[in-house]
Amino acid sequence: MRQEYLFTSESVSEGHPDKVSDQISDAIVDLMLSKDPEARVACETMTTTQRVVLSGEIRCIPMYDTTREDWKYNNYWAPGARDEIESAVRRTVAEIGYEQSGFHWETLIFENHLHGQSSEIAMGVDAGEAGSNKDEGAGDQGIMFGFACDETPDLMPATLDYSHKILEQLAEDRKSGKAPFLEPDAKSQVTLKYERGIPVSCPAVVVSTQHAPGYHQGEKEAELKAYLEGVVCGILPEGFLSEETAWHINPTGAFEIGGPDGDAGLTGRKIIVDTYGGASPHGGGAFSGKDPTKVDRSAAYITRYLAKNVVAAGLAKRCTIQIAYAIGVSEPLSLYVDTHGTCAEGVTDAGIEAAIQSISKLGGLTPRGIRMHLGLNKPIYRKSAAYGHFGRTAEGDFFPWERTDLTDDLKAALA
Repeated sequence: MRQEYLFTSESVSEGHPDKVSDQISDAIVDLMLSKDPEARVACETMTTTQRVVLSGEIRCIPMYDTTREDWKYNNYWAPGARDEIESAVRRTVAEIGYEQSGFHWETLIFENHLHGQSSEIAMGVDAGEAGSNKDEGAGDQGIMFGFACDETPDLMPATLDYSHKILEQLAEDRKSGKAPFLEPDAKSQVTLKYERGIPVSCPAVVVSTQHAPGYHQGEKEAELKAYLEGVVCGILPEGFLSEETAWHINPTGAFEIGGPDGDAGLTGRKIIVDTYGGASPHGGGAFSGKDPTKVDRSAAYITRYLAKNVVAAGLAKRCTIQIAYAIGVSEPLSLYVDTHGTCAEGVTDAGIEAAIQSISKLGGLTPRGIRMHLGLNKPIYRKSAAYGHFGRTAEGDFFPWERTDLTDDLKAALA
């Protein structure tokens, strides 16, 4: 592993069009899970100028049931269900802060094209009847990765951690009124210099934010740039910024037209922002809009949980974990651990693999075992859909994959 290099990660704000789509999709997941913890959801969202379109498949008996002849007049939707979905969409857009002529929570056109889940997919995923030996299968095939490193207290890559935190601060200041000239759409990018594998300085930082009219020239532009530089200085560690740091603040000039009015948004297009900022491999599957039977989501969460606990336990400074599944099959096909040569003395990657597989509370890392151990059948996903799914604070039911409560089990299994 190289010891001296430059590395860059980016983040996008909750008002970025793709993130608006992610948050809407996860608001629908939360709505369905609040009605039925065993709901199946695959919700894709498209956002553009004054329009939100939902499509995908669901199974949520309290909201949609093709066996209910008395609901046939309503295309098998429960009375009021479609209104609840529309309300969830508009509420999400309002909470992000969009009240612009090109995208307004109250006046946008909404289309709902959700429909029932494929019976063939359901057959592969569902557990068998009572007395059968068929466990719940994975909702799709695929490979998923989890990662952790000791660069930050959150055990995340520093470049991504700082990029997220810059934009979180912008959103907080916008909503509190401290920075009334900000609008919801924004992006950040942080480049760090590493020496001996440790981040030591910031050669370049990029922040682009949508703004009120006129804040791209004159005194207003100077006010905006001074504010943004102050935010960055408050996030990065002391000494990282210097006269040699290259600043790129709204480098294209005016940024008044933004959000879905500036670019169309789609669910699942910011998977590197959602995960590790390019510091780790990615299996390619997005998270938002999917219920936790979809291993794209739940297995990515359990591998982050495992990698984070490996690093938190002091077993390695850096850890990548891969897991693989086949659709309809409960047991994972493979488990792979790579600590990039940073293992503690006496610990091996193969030993960590064996330790993980020996911990019974993980349920064999089956889809059901993952969901039960982490408590994923709850309406907890909207919060994860902006500023990264990882490196967040485990609090109550939220972000359970960020807990570090497996460290003692790992150490005991390796003893």
